[in-house]
Amino acid sequence: MSKHITSAISQSFGKFASKEFPKWFQNIVNNGYIGLMGLDMSEFHSPSTYKSLNALFTRKLKEDRRFSMDGDDFISPCDSWISECGSLKEDYALQIKGMRYKSDELVGDLFSDDEKAIVHDGTFVNFYLSPKDYHRYHMPTNLKVLKAVHIPGKFFPVNVPSLKKRINLFIENERVVLLCETTAKKRFYMVLVSALNVGVMQVSFENKIKTNADTDNPTAYSYENLFMNKGDDFGCFEMGSTIVILAQKDMLKLNVESGDNVKYGQTIAKII
Repeated sequence: MSKHITSAISQSFGKFASKEFPKWFQNIVNNGYIGLMGLDMSEFHSPSTYKSLNALFTRKLKEDRRFSMDGDDFISPCDSWISECGSLKEDYALQIKGMRYKSDELVGDLFSDDEKAIVHDGTFVNFYLSPKDYHRYHMPTNLKVLKAVHIPGKFFPVNVPSLKKRINLFIENERVVLLCETTAKKRFYMVLVSALNVGVMQVSFENKIKTNADTDNPTAYSYENLFMNKGDDFGCFEMGSTIVILAQKDMLKLNVESGDNVKYGQTIAKII
């Protein structure tokens, strides 16, 4: 099957972003991007230290942020804008006001019906990472990763205009779906959703996952003892994109609303 145009565009942009130009020109590229997008670099190294635009996109914090160590506090996995959040109605969540998607279709066919039903009537949060945001993602609580599924797809933009006009945008785009279990044995999904120019979604604990690659087949990986701690960095988007959290019923009590801006490490919910 030939690649969708959004995949080709994203691959081409990825090649440009990964290229290491002469230092004088790379400084122009980095500083131009920072100025154009309005990046706040106060928590990061000097722009001149990043040898490519991709290195700037995937920058790490100079010092990790402090966050609540209370086991009941569920933190934001990323810096983002919450496009929608709330309660699922059976297996329906909101893409944006007035437009729904089905959680069963989002997590895909490599999860069983029982696994999909875990989050029916539960809680969802859509985190939109813009090109100016810190692009790395972290674990929102102490957990065990039970399963990871890579679902190849398209690379449509996930900004507000696209969310409003394209039905099932999250479901059409390429994604990586993690099924997780908290220390209290409650389960939730964390879904990494691709976007235009996001050539790569890194998953540090599974190097077999290669996004925007030459494959059309979903692939599942299961784990017996993959434990991770709250705040653990487990990868990044190579530009802005979206993370969706789908939690089982009566797991999360949200203290954020649609339209809020959040930071990685901020407590966004209580585990109940």
